[in-house]
Amino acid sequence: MKLILLGPPGAGKGTQAQRLVDKHGIVQLSTGDMLRAEIAAGTELGLRVKDIMARGALVPDDVVVDIVSERIDQPDARKGFILDGFPRTVPQALALDRMLKGKGLKLDGVIELKVDFGILEKRIKSRIAETKARGGALRADDDPEVLKQRVEAYREQMPPVIDYYRLEGSLKSVDGMASIPEVASAIDRALDGSSQGRPEAAVRRPTEKKATPK
Repeated sequence: MKLILLGPPGAGKGTQAQRLVDKHGIVQLSTGDMLRAEIAAGTELGLRVKDIMARGALVPDDVVVDIVSERIDQPDARKGFILDGFPRTVPQALALDRMLKGKGLKLDGVIELKVDFGILEKRIKSRIAETKARGGALRADDDPEVLKQRVEAYREQMPPVIDYYRLEGSLKSVDGMASIPEVASAIDRALDGSSQGRPEAAVRRPTEKKATPK
């Protein structure tokens, strides 16, 4: 199973990705993690992108595609993978399609976790406050301003990518504001192709009308 999981920070992508990893025996691939690993290992690619990432600039598409290509060739990715954080642009989506086609592969689906951004911001702030209240450790990116910037970046960058996969017919949208079990069930239904590929949590069915006798 080869998937892309789309959704802004705080939408629950990590939780759902880990569940899919456990259920299907696939791997979660974060391009950010892969690039940071290359930098830590001091590889040629790592040296190439270290300065780019330090400046907060975007890593060139061909570099990101190359690292994804190498990663999915590794043994643990043979059963499939979930791409998290990639693609972020339509050119990246096109490059990914070409790369997969060259390997004789294709995506099984693109799952979008749709959110209400106003409610999402409150949810993120509440999570941070609760973590602090119980003395828990905050994640490195659990800074309200940083998260706000990341959410805004998602809102600016992702609509064209979402439209691209919608037009391709591979996009399946689920209500990311539902409870974790409800989101999980909706994703499973989407991947199983039930409801004509449209998860019930994301699609409101029209009320059936009784036929009027002639």
